[in-house]
Amino acid sequence: MTHAELQKGPRVPDSTLPPLLRETLRAVAPGTELRDGLERILRGRTGALIVLGYDDTVASICSGGFELDVRFSSTRLRELAKMDGAIVVDHGAARILRAAVQMLPDSSIETTESGTRHRTAERTAKQTGFPVISVSQSMRIVALYVGGQRYVLEDSDVILSRANQALATLERYKSRLDEVSGTLSALEIEDLVTVRDVAAVMQRLEMVRRISAEISDYVVELGTNGRLLSLQFDELIGGIGPDLELVARDYVDSRNTRSLDEVLAALAALDSTQLIDLTQIARILGVGGRQGDSLDSAIAPRGYRILTRIPRLPMSVVTDLVEHFGTLQKMLAATIDDLEVVHSVGTQRARSVREGLSRQAESSLLERFA
Repeated sequence: MTHAELQKGPRVPDSTLPPLLRETLRAVAPGTELRDGLERILRGRTGALIVLGYDDTVASICSGGFELDVRFSSTRLRELAKMDGAIVVDHGAARILRAAVQMLPDSSIETTESGTRHRTAERTAKQTGFPVISVSQSMRIVALYVGGQRYVLEDSDVILSRANQALATLERYKSRLDEVSGTLSALEIEDLVTVRDVAAVMQRLEMVRRISAEISDYVVELGTNGRLLSLQFDELIGGIGPDLELVARDYVDSRNTRSLDEVLAALAALDSTQLIDLTQIARILGVGGRQGDSLDSAIAPRGYRILTRIPRLPMSVVTDLVEHFGTLQKMLAATIDDLEVVHSVGTQRARSVREGLSRQAESSLLERFA
C-alpha cells in the first residue's frame, strides 16, 4: 500500500441500497409533494403509472396522450391519474411533461409481474433506466421499479418499528465499540497491542457501520416522519467519524498489495459469519498470518488514530508526522525539538502536538484503569 493511497483515505459506502433506489426513496418520502400525490391516488382508489424521467428513449416508447409541461403538484397528479395511461414527469419531479400516455416497452424484456400495469412498469424501468412508480388500484400498494429491482413502499409505522429495533441494536454495538476502542488506545500508549486487539476493533467498527447504513436508509425512507429517529441516530453515531479508515491506516501491513479502498471493501464484503472470525479480519489487514495463534502477535500502530484526536491538527501534518517517525511510540518519546524537525511543524504546533499526545496518553490510561 502506497503513501498516496493512505493519504487519500476512501469513504466506506453508507447505504445498503443502490444509489438510484435511495434517491428515488428520498423523492417519494413522506413530506414530499410526490408522496402526497401518491397518497391522494391511493385514497381515491385509482391506479397510476408514473415515469420519473424523460429522454429520447422514453419518448420512443410513448404512444398517444398529450403533452403538458406544467409545474408538478400533488393535486394535478391525482387528477391526471383518473385517466387511463401513464404520467411522465421530469427526473426531479418538478414538472409534469406528458399524461394519458400508453407505454410500449420492448415486450422481449423479461418481467416477473403478472398484472398489465406492473409488467409495463418493470419493462419501462429496465428499458429506460428511469424509476417507474406503479400504484395498484386493487392491492392498494405503491411499487417502485428501479434498476431491475422492485421495491414496495411501506407505511411509516412499520418502518419506524423496524428502525427503532435497529437503533437499539446500534446502541449496544456502540457501547461495546467504545470499550474495545478505549482498550486499544491504552494498549497503544503502553505498546502492548496484539493483532487480536486490532481485529476486535475493526470488527466492531464494521458492525456499527453496517447497522448505521441500515438506519440511514430508514431515515431517508421516512422523510419528515423520521426527524426524531434522525436526531437519535446522529447523537449515537457522533464521534465515530472515520475511525474505520484510521485503524486501517495504522495497522495495514505496508507490504500488503491491496489499496486502502480494497481493504475496506474486502472487510465490507465479509458475511456475518466471517465477520465473527477475527483471523479473517487479520488476513484482510495483511497481519497475523494464517494461524489462529498469530492473533496474539505484537503489532505497533503508526499513530494516525491518536494524532487525529489532537484538536486543530490538519491531516497533512498528521501524515508528515507519521512519515517522519514511523510509529506512535517514537512520537510519544519525541521532544518538542524532535517534533520541530518535521516538515510543516513549527515551534507552536510542536508544543501543541507534544501536549496533545501527553493528554491522550494520560486520559487513555486513566480510562482503562478507572
